[in-house]
Amino acid sequence: MKREIRGTEALLLTLLEEGVNTVFGYPGGTIMPLYDELYNFKEEINHILVRHEQGAVHAAEGFARATGKVGVCMATSGPGATNLVTGIEDARIDSTPLVCVTAQVNADKLGTDFFQEADIISITIPITKWSYQITKASEITEIISKAFYIAASGRPGPVLVSITKNALIEDVDYQYKKYTPVNHLGELLKKRDPADTSEAVRMINSAEKPMIIAGQGVILSGAEKELAKLAEKANIPVVATLLGISAMPTGHPLFKGNVGMHGNIAPNKMTQKSDLIIAVGMRFSDRVTGNTSKYAPNARIIHIDIDKAEFNKNISVDLPLCGDAREILKKIIPNVEFRSREEWFSYIDQKWEKERRVIIDDLMRPGSGGGISMARAVDCVARVAKGDAIVVTDVGQNQMFSARYSKFRKTRSFITSGGLGTMGYGLPAAIGAKVGMPDKEVVLILGDGGFQMSIQELGTILQSGMKIKILLLNNSYLGMVRQWQQLFFDRRYSYTDMINPDFMKIAQAYKIPSRKVEHQSELEKGVREMIASDSPFLLEVVVEKEENVFPMVPNGASLDETIYNANK
Repeated sequence: MKREIRGTEALLLTLLEEGVNTVFGYPGGTIMPLYDELYNFKEEINHILVRHEQGAVHAAEGFARATGKVGVCMATSGPGATNLVTGIEDARIDSTPLVCVTAQVNADKLGTDFFQEADIISITIPITKWSYQITKASEITEIISKAFYIAASGRPGPVLVSITKNALIEDVDYQYKKYTPVNHLGELLKKRDPADTSEAVRMINSAEKPMIIAGQGVILSGAEKELAKLAEKANIPVVATLLGISAMPTGHPLFKGNVGMHGNIAPNKMTQKSDLIIAVGMRFSDRVTGNTSKYAPNARIIHIDIDKAEFNKNISVDLPLCGDAREILKKIIPNVEFRSREEWFSYIDQKWEKERRVIIDDLMRPGSGGGISMARAVDCVARVAKGDAIVVTDVGQNQMFSARYSKFRKTRSFITSGGLGTMGYGLPAAIGAKVGMPDKEVVLILGDGGFQMSIQELGTILQSGMKIKILLLNNSYLGMVRQWQQLFFDRRYSYTDMINPDFMKIAQAYKIPSRKVEHQSELEKGVREMIASDSPFLLEVVVEKEENVFPMVPNGASLDETIYNANK
């Protein structure tokens, strides 16, 4: 039934019809009519007021990654819209579904350099699945519904809808109709049947040393159970990319760690020895493959992905299977056969023993000087939280140590910026994750550099009262850049040392309980206090200044050319 309302109300009613109950945003001049209408929707829509528009888009990302829903953010025209750009590109490369709503000047003022006008459509076309400019209120309902469909369908990603001010304030006959895709003949698009998997089954059953690489596509498709079933039925070890972490519990006997530049020794060596790689929902990024000409020299590769553009883009594969990972795995599972693979698992165990001997044992052993390793701090959180927390990280050494030493029992428990590597991502993403999963413990792990890129979002925590636990690993350096300067630039530490503020006083200013730990004997007590706190909490851990993340595959090297310490 149609009824005449303003464009702003039509927009908010459409959001409700699309299942939206949370929006992250920041008001401004052009979008003010929408915020005025939002005042009437306080009971239906929880609007989280961030302190910077980039905080809004990263929070929407964290919400989407934690919940599996489409994240929604909104900003005003001009600088408000352009402040979303970094987060939009972050979402694109990490396949995070977002709908970003921005206001725009009146349609008759477009192209006149009107106050706070920016051509956000042209700016975002290369970094979105779809960008659209609404210039009249009659378009709002259909376009917003279409935006949600595009953001969530196929390979997820960000969509931007810009709405001119006149469209926001015009009257419109409102009637919600959910967007349904049609082909060029106007016929409904049908779901594609899963690919033929018979050849994949033959390849799996004949393999001596197979491995599964789980990417974020496993999580996006909800294929975690199918991943475990395939691994268990065929007795195949599973490793994860950075964004695939938590697709399989870290305690599962077939989970063998993480691949990539700072991955575990065993998964990287497995890649080079394997005769069959089953890559599920991953894109063979440079951080996973190293030198592509020397990648997996003995392996045939089955690549399962919903985006056919990823096939043979970085690595040539033997069998591309295009479609939803869950549906394809379901077709493969009934026909695979169990094999014991004693020799293969013995090789993997040997490589894990090497990592424990040359890296892990030294990091976990208390040092005589009392200094704290980042690895020990992350491991302490993992032990105290018992693998039940959602871990959100910023970017840098804190991220890599978190990936290596965190523990997870549930899916969607590791949230980080992967492909773009966006410093400042962590704090707002943790806010989004906590809003989306309020009953889960959310632990944010970050460094002093990334923290100060979005530190103003502590104000969002203050205003919204979210009980986020923050582990600040403070080495007074831009740690990852410093590590590269040490290893590859003759220790020329060019502008990576940081003079930091008193983080305890900053926490106090935002009314966030805090504690500073400077000696390893205080670490566990501090972590337990943080986890047990019934409020947000900042635990600053002063860590060793020049600690490095090892092992490391240098940029451009093969997975066989691993550095184990600063001297090799």
